[in-house]
Amino acid sequence: MSFLLDRFQIIQNTETVFKETTSYLKNVEDINFFKRVDEKWSIAENIHHLIIATKMTSLALRVPKFVLRLLYGKPNRPSRSYEELVTKYKTKLEAGGVAAGRYIPDSKNSKNKEEIIEKWDAVTQRYLSRLKYYWSEDKLDKYIVRHPMLGRITLRELTYFTIYHTKHHLKTIRQRNREAGEIAAA
Repeated sequence: MSFLLDRFQIIQNTETVFKETTSYLKNVEDINFFKRVDEKWSIAENIHHLIIATKMTSLALRVPKFVLRLLYGKPNRPSRSYEELVTKYKTKLEAGGVAAGRYIPDSKNSKNKEEIIEKWDAVTQRYLSRLKYYWSEDKLDKYIVRHPMLGRITLRELTYFTIYHTKHHLKTIRQRNREAGEIAAA
């Protein structure tokens, strides 16, 4: 049996993964931060992608509730649990789902690690502020948005996605840092 995370748990988990990501980034050597290995996104590009995704999610949390209702209607099912949402996302990835369009990081973005981390911090603080002060527990299940890979999901599910998506990219960032370090040591 899977249970829904309540708003407090969502906020707590989000704050934890955002802080963990920021802390890790600050300790990555600059040379590794921007290094691409095997044409995979660099750490900087992964963070740019997270900045874009978190900014878009933050925007969704800012849209007036009546506009969300006009655009997407009402949910036709209860919110999935965190585990169910993660399973659905992993299934989409395994089926070939990838970032597209506006979610692909622009290689022309800043080459300054501190500036990128500052942008990340600003976006995450805005997201958390909107989640904390604009959305009550009961409203998270009453409104839906359109996710580019997952389709129509409730706002609760969107918050779950943000937690998991950040964890997913933090894992990738750690891997890129190891790979870049191994190349430098060789």
